[in-house]
Amino acid sequence: MKDAPLYLRPRVDPPLASLLGDAPFLHSLVDALGSPLNVLLPEVVAENAERFRSVYRRHHLAGRVYFAHKANRSSALVRRLAACDPAAVGIDVASLEELRHALSCGFTGDRVMATGPKDAEFLWLAARTGATVNADSVAELDQLAAIVRQYALPRTDVLVRLSGFESDPEPGGTGTRVLSRRSRFGTPVAEADRLWTALERHADSVQLVGLAYHLDTTGLEEKSRALERCVLLMDECRARGFAPRAVDIGGGFGVGYVQDAGEWERWTTALSEAVLGTRPPLTWRGHGYGLRNEAGTVRGAAALYPAHRPTAGPGYLDALLSGPAPVLGRSPATLLLEHLHDLYVEPGRALVDQCGLSLARVLEVRPLGDGADRYLVRLGMNAGDVSLEEHGVLVDPVLLPREGREPADGGPGDGREPADDGPVGVHLVGNLCLEADLITRRLVFLPRTPRPGDLLAFVNTAGYVMDFHAHHAQRQPSARTVAVTEEDGARRWCPDENYWPLTHPQGASA
Repeated sequence: MKDAPLYLRPRVDPPLASLLGDAPFLHSLVDALGSPLNVLLPEVVAENAERFRSVYRRHHLAGRVYFAHKANRSSALVRRLAACDPAAVGIDVASLEELRHALSCGFTGDRVMATGPKDAEFLWLAARTGATVNADSVAELDQLAAIVRQYALPRTDVLVRLSGFESDPEPGGTGTRVLSRRSRFGTPVAEADRLWTALERHADSVQLVGLAYHLDTTGLEEKSRALERCVLLMDECRARGFAPRAVDIGGGFGVGYVQDAGEWERWTTALSEAVLGTRPPLTWRGHGYGLRNEAGTVRGAAALYPAHRPTAGPGYLDALLSGPAPVLGRSPATLLLEHLHDLYVEPGRALVDQCGLSLARVLEVRPLGDGADRYLVRLGMNAGDVSLEEHGVLVDPVLLPREGREPADGGPGDGREPADDGPVGVHLVGNLCLEADLITRRLVFLPRTPRPGDLLAFVNTAGYVMDFHAHHAQRQPSARTVAVTEEDGARRWCPDENYWPLTHPQGASA
């Protein structure tokens, strides 16, 4: 008896859907460049930036969209964004090398936001090139000011990152305070006076241009509370003689990976049932993704990305700006407008949504031998090349059969290959000599059994998945990356590092 298929089919928008429909083209790329292979669509990142900008226009807000570079190391994506309107699009860099890369791809320092942990070299180059420094602590402000003085640099624009936002109890409510999730980044709001004092002490070296936060949550209410508190703190800053103008609300706008909400709900329900033992396991060796069975009750929390998100990306930003703020009652957009504040956002995953895919060649298919008619499928990639598990992202790959191999009648193969007999459950494993090298721990259902030479396309991997954990373990090749464009109805590709927006007619505008 075969497992009833539990699909988690990916959301695929055009033009990524059009690219997936051209299987011969994708097979030819892998034939030439090897497996694994990352494929990017630079024009889509510019379109996504424009979608975020349309939310600004809808709410009559000024400010800039900063791409969180850590989401993808591509040169093509950064160069394409550098060609967008300088007043509208910038880049958020979280390391010295990301800063150097952004500058080499065409960003000028005034469009760069330096975030993340910073060493002296990072701070020096940020200050030298005129980048805005998003300072995490008083110690970081002290170090930056010392560098500016030592090298006689111009005053550096800074934002200060805050954390530990607390809501006041509502009248007639429970009387309890709600604290935002603890973070290792930023200075707690309760210690803000230390920041103001440091800024006053370093007024000759740094200039406060705004307040920032980045919350590790999908909760709109929590983010709205933090934004409202920042607006109120901006008034406090002005009372102390500063002139801040921007609120930076960070990222976390999200992406919807799975197309069908019902498939996501069915799978998560089935996972709980499998943990309880009321249905066969859905994962390798019964892995529960954080859930466990305690005396017949499911305990724990699933460490999974919410793969179906009806509100994500620009839509999430719109919802955040539209809903009432918890204390003043007016929407965050209205508060920003009333105070004439700019809005900064730092989308990473959301800005590269639908920008790319990762291809892997099927190398071996063999029965699992558990009597359940499942297969072990070895791919020409490893878990570092497509780090779905690291980020808790569950989504099915798309099977791209080798040209000419589709069965005429859906019947059995020639005896040397698995039969083409409809949906089948497979475990996807990597090319490392390591038990833990699983592309996904989940049992994946495909429309038919793959064969050696077929491709699996992991869709929408440009945000953190395709290169965030890539490595050269066992000297296995890491994925090359190519940029694909379409001109005059024909697809063209080039190595990622060879893409320049000026070579394409549409490259000069966003």
